[in-house]
Amino acid sequence: MTTIQGRDDRRQHRHARVRAKVFGTPERPRLVVYRSLKHISAQIIDDANRTTIVSASDVQLKHGKNAVTVATANEVGKLIGKRAKDAKVTTVVFDRGGHAYHGQVKALADGAREEGLNF
Repeated sequence: MTTIQGRDDRRQHRHARVRAKVFGTPERPRLVVYRSLKHISAQIIDDANRTTIVSASDVQLKHGKNAVTVATANEVGKLIGKRAKDAKVTTVVFDRGGHAYHGQVKALADGAREEGLNF
């Protein structure tokens, strides 16, 4: 039996466990959060048709800094919420990408909820 080494390997293992249960449909697509050390982004994906409906990233906000803060993550959440509203998406399934629902991931989710997304 192999053991899972490293922080990112453990995160990928958690994400695979979540993805086994979470599936986006045309009626209720999946809101995916991706975090790196410098950026945060989100996509709303319809897994049944294998299409990305809308996406948003902190790069599009043009803050000019490389480090993501909780405030920046909240703005990305609001941006994805506005774009989802324009695409007539109101309800989603939240996929935290194997990250803990804390800090930047929670701020992004709260920003999306402020703009009217239900999950």
